[in-house]
Amino acid sequence: MNQIGMGGGCHWCTEGIFRSLTGISNVQQGWISAVEAPDFSEAVIVDFNPTQIPLSALIDIHLHTHSSTSNHRLRSKYRSAVYVFDAAQYEAAAACLTALQPNFEQPLVTQVFHFGAYRPSPTLYQDYFYADPEKPFCSNFILPRIRQLLQHYAAFTNAGQLHRLSL
Repeated sequence: MNQIGMGGGCHWCTEGIFRSLTGISNVQQGWISAVEAPDFSEAVIVDFNPTQIPLSALIDIHLHTHSSTSNHRLRSKYRSAVYVFDAAQYEAAAACLTALQPNFEQPLVTQVFHFGAYRPSPTLYQDYFYADPEKPFCSNFILPRIRQLLQHYAAFTNAGQLHRLSL
């Protein structure tokens, strides 16, 4: 199992996306700081099996399920980032961003950072989407991203996890 950190939008949304994928054994929701950016920002840590879902697919999905080209005013709270745990992962993630940039009309604002520290969200907010997908926030903001995920990345979705949603 490998680990990678992902930040970009609300960690409730990001957690819901990654919990919907095959090859994911765990998603930790909370805040991550980076060696290069010590302020904490909403993010998730994803445990994944690279033989089931490669890092390049995780990064591609991440870029397409949050505002990865927008440098909006809440970027300090929602840093668009890939947090890596070693030098090889850093090189692979940076290469992915370069390779995927042509798929976007605007420059990506997503950066690769060395993981610094992690603080979990309160238990009340863990597994926010799948605990109650009917909540207004879930149905209005997360569910449309799940539908987008199914439309564009069906090969990487976890049918067992998604079966209980009304899509």
